[in-house]
Amino acid sequence: QVQLVESGGGLAQAGGSLRLSCAASGRTFSNWCMGWFRQASGKEREFVAAISWSGGLIYYADSVKGRFTISRDNAKNTVYLQMNSLKLEDTAVYYCAATPRTNVLGRRSALDYDAWGQGTQVTVSS
Repeated sequence: QVQLVESGGGLAQAGGSLRLSCAASGRTFSNWCMGWFRQASGKEREFVAAISWSGGLIYYADSVKGRFTISRDNAKNTVYLQMNSLKLEDTAVYYCAATPRTNVLGRRSALDYDAWGQGTQVTVSS
C-alpha cells in the first residue's frame, strides 16, 4: 500500500501560479505511476495529469496542457503539479493518486487508480 498526502493548495488570482505537492509513504514510491485529478463542486472527478515511475510517459488533460506541469522526485518520494496561468475553471479539490499499472495511464480514468490522497483545495479568483 502507499499513502498519499497533498499540500500546496490555496487561493490564487487568475493568471497566477500554485505548486501542489504529493508526499508518498508506505510501498516503494518509485514502483507507482502517479496521477493528479480534480473535482469541482457538483461535478465529476476529472483527470488532470499522469506520470510513469521513470517520468518517461506523461499525459495531460487538454484543458491544462501548456499551463500545468507534472513531475516527480523519487528520491524525495514526491510528485508535483506546477500550475501556471490559472483560470477560474481550475477551481477544484485536487487529488493525488497512484497506480502500479503503466499501461492504463493513457486511459485518463480515475477508476484505474488504487490509492488516493485526501485532496487539497485550489481556489482561483478574479
